[in-house]
Amino acid sequence: MCNAESVAQNNAQVTPDSGEQTDAIPVCILGLGLIGGSLLRRLSQAGRVGYGYNRSTTTVDAAIAAGYDVSADLTAVLHRAAADDAVIVLATPVPALANMVAAVAEIAPGCLLTDVVSVKAEVARIIAAGHPGARYIGGHPMAGTSESGWAATDPHLFDGAMWMVSTHDDTDPADWLIVAGIAHSAGSYVVPAADDAHDRAVAAISHNPHLTAAVTATIGAGESDLSMRLAAGSFRDGTRVTGTAPALQRAMLEGNAVALLNTLSETIDRLTAARDALRDHGSVEVVVDDGYRARRRYEAIAHAEPQPIEGVEIGADGWAQQLRWQAHQARVWMS
Repeated sequence: MCNAESVAQNNAQVTPDSGEQTDAIPVCILGLGLIGGSLLRRLSQAGRVGYGYNRSTTTVDAAIAAGYDVSADLTAVLHRAAADDAVIVLATPVPALANMVAAVAEIAPGCLLTDVVSVKAEVARIIAAGHPGARYIGGHPMAGTSESGWAATDPHLFDGAMWMVSTHDDTDPADWLIVAGIAHSAGSYVVPAADDAHDRAVAAISHNPHLTAAVTATIGAGESDLSMRLAAGSFRDGTRVTGTAPALQRAMLEGNAVALLNTLSETIDRLTAARDALRDHGSVEVVVDDGYRARRRYEAIAHAEPQPIEGVEIGADGWAQQLRWQAHQARVWMS
């Protein structure tokens, strides 16, 4: 909310149940592509007040025709958000964020900001530069498809998904609960994490796979269409993400360049070692065995019922540190 006095009062005593009071806060979504548009649809389905902006009149017309409250007039939407004490969700690619943040800083500077962008440190840097006084809690729903745009939106996209919510020692607990409440309204589990830890994690499990998938697709298509005719599950599943619009892929990958360089370097080192072992000893045992164990570990976590974070009172001493610690044990915030 934008009312600083109200926030100060809330901070005096914040409990997990406080999140239940956030459902009435309007949500203003800037960007109505796959993620932003799906969030608008889901929040509307859940009975929350939500409206949005998109620069494309084609997208706006389609969303209005589907019954949603959207506009191509950014200034008008932000004035409305300021008047409503709305939470503003940034849902545009990284290259478009600076201009969006500047507009928020000018028109709705007191509103709580969150985002659904796949990198966190870079978004935090952009907001700090363009809106130094912002109330900002980062977010990233781990959900998506290779499709993009309003036509691809799905109100069930976030069902059961993990939604990272930025959690630092100086994070405002009342604001944190509001953003966590949006994730819960979307049908997701909340995973508390520091921005840098998030960026290292997604570089490893999302951004690096985009690069390796691109290489796999390129090599597979290289000799002739015979390989494309023979391609089946391994190629299809291993290259699915390359079907995402190239500009969106680049914005995501280049926005997390530091963490991605580290994982890419490790990937190259492991593949080089596998190549050398195959050439010198006729074996790829190490890389295959390591990958098999890692996949089984993933399956054990992904297929198990998520375990809740326990014993943490939001706003109590050390609450953010305790949330992060338990999240690293694969636990999620459910309250």
